Order: sequence, then C-alpha cells, then structure tokens
Amino acid sequence: MSHSTLTIENAVAHLSLNRPAVHNAFDDHLIAELTDHLKGLLEPIERQEVRVLVLGSEGKSFSAGADLHWMKRMVDYSHDDNLADSRKLSDLMYRLDTLPCPTLCRVQGAAFGGAVGLAACCDVVIASLKARFCLSEVKIGLSPAVISPYVQRAIGARQARRYALSAEVIDADTALALGLAHQVVEPETLDHAVEVMTQTLLAGSPRAQRATKALLAAVGQSPDSDATREKTCQTIAELRVSDEGQEGLSSFFDKRLPAWAPQDDTDNAGERP
Repeated sequence: MSHSTLTIENAVAHLSLNRPAVHNAFDDHLIAELTDHLKGLLEPIERQEVRVLVLGSEGKSFSAGADLHWMKRMVDYSHDDNLADSRKLSDLMYRLDTLPCPTLCRVQGAAFGGAVGLAACCDVVIASLKARFCLSEVKIGLSPAVISPYVQRAIGARQARRYALSAEVIDADTALALGLAHQVVEPETLDHAVEVMTQTLLAGSPRAQRATKALLAAVGQSPDSDATREKTCQTIAELRVSDEGQEGLSSFFDKRLPAWAPQDDTDNAGERP
C-alpha cells in the first residue's frame, strides 16, 4: 500500500504524505517512497516538465513524526541497523533540500520531529494558524540529529539550541517569527495562499531559479571566499547570455510576459525586476 502520492499538472508536482490515519507519521516505507519520488523528479525538472514542487499531506496533521510501530521495531536494531536507517532519512532530507526547482511546503497542522526537517528543507513554507511545530526528540531520549543542519539554518543557531533542547511546541505565529514559516494564514485560505505562491514561483525563469538556488547554497557554505565571489560573477554572466536571460530582457522591454510565465498573469507584465 502506498504511503504517498505524486501528481504532476501544469508543471507543478504535488507530493503528498498519505497516511492520515496515523497523522502521516514517518516510517521506513514512507521515507523510501518520498526519496524515490524526489529521484524521479530530477529528469522532469531538467526538461522543465516540472517547475515547482508542492509538498503537503492528507488529513489534519502535516506529520506527527516517527511512526510508533517503526519505533518499536527500532528498539531491536543494532548500531549498524540504526546507522543505515538514519542515512536513509538523511538522504531524503538532502534530496529535498537540493531539489533543483523551487519547493513549497504546505503545513496544515502538527509537524513534529522529522516533519520539521521537511519544512526546513523547502524553499517556502506556508502554514495554517492551526500548524504546530516541535523538535520533540529529546523527550524520548533521542536527538533531531539528521534534520539539525536544515533546522538550524532556517531558524539560526541560538533559537535551534532552545527548541531542540526544550522540545517546546512552536505555534504558527512563533514559527513565522523564527523564520521556519514564511507565511501564516487562516485554515480556510491555506490552499488559496499555496496556489498564489505557486503561480508566483511559476512567473520566474526556470533556469534562473535553478541557478539561483545552487548559488545560494554555495553562498551559505562559504559567503566570503574568492571561489564564491567568482561563482556569483559566473552565474550572472551565464544567465545574461542564456536563452531565458535574453527572453527575460526582451519581454521586459517589449512590456509583455516572458514565454515561461503563466500567460494570464497580467499583473506582473512589464514590472522591473
């Protein structure tokens, strides 16, 4: 039985956790499925058949964290078994974090444990006022280890220390203040907000978005090195002479939408970047 679904329509991939009966809790099967979906999206993204990924879930909760039955099985795991298992979760987080196209996370309810990592790996997070986040691992003698690089990058080292050590529940407004969420909306307007942001992302140049995402990752690793500065120069030079760069400039001066943008998006036509 599948624990997730992937659909692609109008260049938007919708990847959904689909275990509502257990609040979309993680187990090894779900991790494997999500990883396979992300692997399978690489070629469609390269061909621009997929330009945005929306990550969400079915039911009241985004994800309650680790599945209880999975955790019971892990009690009997050896160190090597646990290491192999953790590496699979790490691979999932890394693939989501480095997916070339823009990623948007829709959080409608509870996002605990590893689910906070999924949100932190996405480029944009839109949450309902009912959303709740929690790095709950220390309460059961564990650590948010695998997701910690992404969560700390999202909320900063100082705040990560507090919430990883205290396991406090973070409400939606606090998540917004911390930078874990980018936008918080009423529950009934969540889908509309996600759609608006999806269309906003589709208005950008696919090649420029992929290049910018890779560039920001490099800048984050080494913000003030000779190599990083050279990469910034190379990136803009390559984009200026690219087909999409030329189309973007031409469309701006012609006061029309570029070829890649949704053509009914008249509000953005002719705006200076």
